[in-house]
Amino acid sequence: MTTIAFLEDVYNQSLVANVHPRDWTNPEPASSYNLVVLGGGTAGLITAAGAAGLGAKVALVEREHLGGDCLNVGCVPSKALLRAARAAADVRDAGQYGVEVPDGARVNFPAVMERMRRLRSEISPHDSAQRYRDELGVDVFLGEGRFVDSDSVEVDGRHLRFHRAVIATGARAMPLPIPGLAEVGYLTNETVFSLTELPKRLAIIGAGPIGCEMTQAFARFGSQVTLLEVMPQILIREDKDAAALIQAALIRDGVSLVLGCQLTGVERDGQDTVLRVKKDGQREEVRVDAVLLGVGRAPNVEGLNLEAVDVEFDTKQGVKVDDRLQTTNPRIYAAGDICSPYKFTHMADALARVVIQNTLFVGRAKANALTVPWCTYTDPEIAHVGLYAHEAEKQGIAIQTFYQEMGQVDRAVLEGDTEGFVKIHTKAGKDTILGATIVARHAGEMISELTLAMVGGLGLGTLARTIHAYPTQAEAIKRAADAYNRTRLTPRVKSLFTRWLAWTR
Repeated sequence: MTTIAFLEDVYNQSLVANVHPRDWTNPEPASSYNLVVLGGGTAGLITAAGAAGLGAKVALVEREHLGGDCLNVGCVPSKALLRAARAAADVRDAGQYGVEVPDGARVNFPAVMERMRRLRSEISPHDSAQRYRDELGVDVFLGEGRFVDSDSVEVDGRHLRFHRAVIATGARAMPLPIPGLAEVGYLTNETVFSLTELPKRLAIIGAGPIGCEMTQAFARFGSQVTLLEVMPQILIREDKDAAALIQAALIRDGVSLVLGCQLTGVERDGQDTVLRVKKDGQREEVRVDAVLLGVGRAPNVEGLNLEAVDVEFDTKQGVKVDDRLQTTNPRIYAAGDICSPYKFTHMADALARVVIQNTLFVGRAKANALTVPWCTYTDPEIAHVGLYAHEAEKQGIAIQTFYQEMGQVDRAVLEGDTEGFVKIHTKAGKDTILGATIVARHAGEMISELTLAMVGGLGLGTLARTIHAYPTQAEAIKRAADAYNRTRLTPRVKSLFTRWLAWTR
């Protein structure tokens, strides 16, 4: 595990004072804890806060910074940058709305980064050591935690005895085995947010969600961005129609895409970083000022002494758990990125709640029963929940798909957000929602309606009967639901209805 080195300024000093105070004194351990939580990221924080709120005696151990990736080097700083990038694009495109912007408008990158650091520091008290100790009653231990045996953890020379323990140590950026990359150096999510100058030329390796989000942001800030991906399309796990729209958006923002390529090596040539690329049998080079890895995560299993407590793990997949998030040691559970293939903050939160039920009660909560939405925060965004069409086909499930283009929704037209769609898959012949994909500027907000419907067992018929405020972009969901209703008007039903109307005249 690496230690995050924050840029020294007043905002980061405030951040660190909250999430890893230099003058922190670890408490004297209680004689025993209902729950000892290793890791102070989202999963660990929610587990500790929720258990303490129920009256449990809880210890929380964090070696680095409370808040984990989400607060420090993930969701919070990245979304601050994405908002600034969207503002830059809105200024660039203002002429389409009749707003004249003087020539010479530019992005002040140091100011963008300073805003990000300020907002991150303002959010950090929620995850602070002091709050968890003083307001929530959690014993917070800052230091390296490791299992001693099946009922105790050691940290800072102290032994914490527990009835149950939870591993929530998360994951980190994983280096790629590209010859020369380590020697030349590169950025990851753990270092990119400490930049103070905008790279003039930036290569981003990996066209997954992180890679695509950062690609668009830095292109809008003014970098010449080259996005390299080994697969033939970006966002390979997403709906192909959705990925194609995002790909077109990146190209409009000036991104150079190199897809279906192989990186054969990286080297330094004077001030340039040179990436050697092989594509379609041809060799070429990409010259940049910086490289950002936008793909690859490794679970933080090192140093926990898991072998001593019979907890099975894999250095690539993380800690092995069952549906109840119990490890191979029945007294020890895990939650979050350390054990889940869904490496999202909201999933870590949900898994923490499963762990609370199963560790403090005679729990039967199961992680595989969760309905999990996710979103890639490009512009437009892609949000998804449930099954994709190809997954349904692979499982032998017959489906119907209802499709609504955003360009036919009044609010989207008025906003200039016509690129995108709502695509909803139902069980064939029924209104049961099996999955959905939304591409829209605020798709992440819109997907919750469909997620709620799936969790509550509500079908498209119910959504069609639900009044949606006009004009809103969420009206696209109602229109897709109306399309389902029209399928119920079969020729036979239509014939009977026509005869009825004729009889009542």
